[in-house]
Amino acid sequence: MSSDSFNLAVELLSIDSVTPDDKGCQQLVCDRLAKLGFECETLQFGEVTNLWARKGKDSPVLAFAGHTDVVPTGPLDQWHSDPFKPQIRDGFLYARGAADMKTSIACMITACERFFAKNPDHQGSMAFLITSDEEGPAKDGTVRVIETLEQRGEKIDWALVGEPSSTNTVGDVVKNGRRGSLGARLTVNGIQGHVAYPHLAENPVHRVAPALADLSQEQWDQGNEFFPATTFQITNIHAGTGASNVIPGEVTIDFNLRFSTCLTAEQIQHRVTSILDRHQLNYEIDWNLSGLPFLTAEGALVEAAQKAIKQCTGLDTELSTAGGTSDGRFIAPTGAQVLELGPVNESIHKINENIKVSEIDTLSQIYENILINLLKS
Repeated sequence: MSSDSFNLAVELLSIDSVTPDDKGCQQLVCDRLAKLGFECETLQFGEVTNLWARKGKDSPVLAFAGHTDVVPTGPLDQWHSDPFKPQIRDGFLYARGAADMKTSIACMITACERFFAKNPDHQGSMAFLITSDEEGPAKDGTVRVIETLEQRGEKIDWALVGEPSSTNTVGDVVKNGRRGSLGARLTVNGIQGHVAYPHLAENPVHRVAPALADLSQEQWDQGNEFFPATTFQITNIHAGTGASNVIPGEVTIDFNLRFSTCLTAEQIQHRVTSILDRHQLNYEIDWNLSGLPFLTAEGALVEAAQKAIKQCTGLDTELSTAGGTSDGRFIAPTGAQVLELGPVNESIHKINENIKVSEIDTLSQIYENILINLLKS
């Protein structure tokens, strides 16, 4: 297999850029974009390297967004080949980041190369927003770049995020929104003591259990046309000294709510604390809002993507808001239309991550057709 998209993907996949280390991936991207006339700017925040590249001064601005960092490989002896030495087997390209999401970045670049060659007098401007902090804490990546752009008054009209959105074949599903994510660490205090003298102690595990049951059974909302109902999940519980004859003095519970546009984070916090207060608990709670829900229900970007996918694959793509969060959550609040479109997501973060080789050029063609549908004069 040899194509510009495939070859660039292999070049990127050969770099072991485990989050937050970019390891030179963005320089490789910048070298390609500079030849097209992009002005490339490196924005370094802490350990995180970000790239903002733009070609043109006019509106509207279409930005490709993505990340060069990948998750750790996991046990190397379980990989069938070196995760940073891309290998083709049975029509699939295997490497860490193949699906999530270095191949998407390669396809975005080659789509631009072809588009500019055919349409030198296109409308608007093109941009790339690339980070090395999507798979990590996401504190010094896209969110910081967006803050910088907002301070400059520099706006993105359409953002196409290359996250692996597809389910069975490239383009069958695109993400036109994401649920919000609200996490919390709840600490409930009791009185430590000997298990033989429970009247001299107060077990916080026993005290909090009914409240946790109420939280898990709460019907937060009904969802709506685009989002499923809000969900509550306990992720960790820790209590005790390790000894079997000691009543713990405190218990710590981590939980998360993935919420729809039917609720605000403030409404959820109020309802949670109301339930805890009803059970008369002695507690502290620390909240972590890692993302607000966003939705691009309709508009030029969705229409352009649907048309491009139909042109390239014949598929009537499905719009979905399912799955986890993405960096789109930082871009959407600026008023941009945001859409996620990328490879099949079945193998992401897994051992032997892969992408179907034949779908690489298809993805690049879809991206090019979106450019044509939005920016061709």
